[in-house]
Amino acid sequence: MLPQAPTAPARALDASRAGTRAVRDRRSEEPLGGLTSAPALLAGLVVVTLLAAGPFRGVDEDAHGYWARALTPGLQPFIQHVLDPIAGQAVCLPVLLAVAVTLSWRHRTWRPLWCAAMAELAFYGGVGLLKVVLARPAPTTDDADLFEGGLRQLGWSGISFPSGHAAEAVLIYGTAVYLVGRWTTVSSRTMTTLRLGVGLVALNAVAVSYYLGWHWISDLVGGLLVGGLLLRLLVDADRRGWWLRPRRAVVPRHL
Repeated sequence: MLPQAPTAPARALDASRAGTRAVRDRRSEEPLGGLTSAPALLAGLVVVTLLAAGPFRGVDEDAHGYWARALTPGLQPFIQHVLDPIAGQAVCLPVLLAVAVTLSWRHRTWRPLWCAAMAELAFYGGVGLLKVVLARPAPTTDDADLFEGGLRQLGWSGISFPSGHAAEAVLIYGTAVYLVGRWTTVSSRTMTTLRLGVGLVALNAVAVSYYLGWHWISDLVGGLLVGGLLLRLLVDADRRGWWLRPRRAVVPRHL
C-alpha cells in the first residue's frame, strides 16, 4: 500500500509548527529581545546625550582621573599599546575583512563584503558625524561641555563624544560575529562564545579608555549605545535584503 500524501490541513499544521519553532529559536538566540531593538537603543542614546549635556557633567568631571598614570605607571605602556588597540581600526578592521573575504569567497557572493563595507561606513558616517556635531572636548581640556570643542578648534581632542573605541568594539566585531552566524553552520554554543567575546572586547575598550583617562564616562556609555544601534540597523537591513542578494540560497541559522 502506497503512503498517502499529507492533506492540506496537515501541511498547514506542519508549516505553522515550523514557523512557531523558528520564532522560538530566534528568541533564544536574542535573549535581550527588545532591549537591543533600534528604538530602545536610540532612546538610550538620546537620554545619555541629554545627561552628558548637563545633569551628568559633574559626575563625569568628578569621576575622571588619569588612573593608570597614578596607580600603575609601570603598566601604562602595556595598557596603552597592547590592550587599547584591540578595539581600534588597526585590529578590528582586519578581523572583519578576514571574515568577510573568507565568507564571500566560499559562498561566491559579495554580500558579506557589502556588510563589512556598510559597517565601516556606518562607523565613520554615524559615530564620526555625532562626534563632529556634538563637539565635546576630551578630558585633557578639563571641560565636559558639549558644543565647546570641535575638530577645527581642538583637533582630535575636541570630538570626544561618543567614544569611537567603544562604538567600534560593538559595531565592527559585532558585524564579524553576525556574518559568521549568517553564513556558516557553527553551533549555538560557538555563537554564544563569540558574542561573549564581543562583550569582553567592549568591556576592555571601556575599562582601558577610562583607566587611561582618555574619555568621560558618558562618552563610553554613548559609544556602546551608538555602536549597538548601528549594528542593529545593519543587521536589520541585511535581513531585509536591502543590498546585493546572494547568488546561492543560504539558510541562516544564527540571525
